[in-house]
Amino acid sequence: MNPEDIKEHLKQVKYPGFSRDIVSFGIVKSAALIEGTARVALTLTTSDPKIPLHLKKEVEACLRVMPGVKDVLIDIAVSAPKAAPGSGGNLGGNTSAPKTIKFAVAIASGKGGVGKSTFSVNLAVAAAAHLAALGRPGRVGLMDCDIYGPSVPLMIGLQGERPTVTGEGSDTRLIPLEKHGVKVMSMGFLVDDNTPVVWRGPMIMKTIQQFVQNVDWGPLDLLLVDLPPGTGDAQLSLVQTLPLDGAVLVTTPQPAATQVARKGGLMFQKVNVPLIGVVENMSYFTDPAGLRHKLFGEGGGQLTADSLGTSVLGQVPLLPEIREGGDAGLPLVADQPEGEAAAAFHAIAIELLDRLAKKAASVQPPSV
Repeated sequence: MNPEDIKEHLKQVKYPGFSRDIVSFGIVKSAALIEGTARVALTLTTSDPKIPLHLKKEVEACLRVMPGVKDVLIDIAVSAPKAAPGSGGNLGGNTSAPKTIKFAVAIASGKGGVGKSTFSVNLAVAAAAHLAALGRPGRVGLMDCDIYGPSVPLMIGLQGERPTVTGEGSDTRLIPLEKHGVKVMSMGFLVDDNTPVVWRGPMIMKTIQQFVQNVDWGPLDLLLVDLPPGTGDAQLSLVQTLPLDGAVLVTTPQPAATQVARKGGLMFQKVNVPLIGVVENMSYFTDPAGLRHKLFGEGGGQLTADSLGTSVLGQVPLLPEIREGGDAGLPLVADQPEGEAAAAFHAIAIELLDRLAKKAASVQPPSV
């Protein structure tokens, strides 16, 4: 039995909270069978003491059923994550993340179809407008990490545009495009509309690392990261690359969405990303007579927040204008800033920035 046979067998062991195995994550550094003893070396970065113990137990159980294995020796090298200087995050363990980003927040959902990207675009525009009013224009970034289906370029009005490049060799940097006061980077800028992205996990991880480390974001008060649905490669790559200050979960009111959104929230908790709050999208529809209709039920956002020990950041109504604005590349917050939906986005943006500021203040050492 050779090392590759052992590694192939270890693909049965999943990393806690993910459907992906420890071999494809690169956690298994060596494996061998020597005189009946299976010897495996693992290396991982985590601040959760339960994860190494769990993996050791699972790996040992997996190896002991292999033919010819009489004993198992597992060596686990664990390194603690280090937050990037100047960031309140605690997850990535990658100090090459930009030091000019004050707060980085993931916008996530458990499933698709809940309007997460539409929400991300309008939230970014609302946050940019709020900061500009405070004398801090151009301090919001939006990183579209939906590698397979990037829709942010269309929704924010940058479809077909291409970022410029500065520097040479190892100093080459991408300059993000800017619209409505928001700096934007997306896979949609780098491939044409007729080119499907057919990538495995390592390529996704590399792209996200480049979006974080090789894009000249400049000084930002807030970087919003629009994640694809689920709990897969993009999510893990992000938390390994960028120290996140928190995550916002987007859900619609009905159980089909809230049940999966809860799993997404649990994923972030497993990798020590704090949940800032839950946003309930498509909460209600207001008819011409002013009556509200709960087309997708009600209370799902609050139920999700309660189950995860967090709170609701806000509710966004269901309006055709929101969808129309996204399809036309003119976000509703920019097109109708005084409307009902724009008011909801502005309120959520202000509450998000306020919670981030309070969180940062709470971890600062007292002045002497």
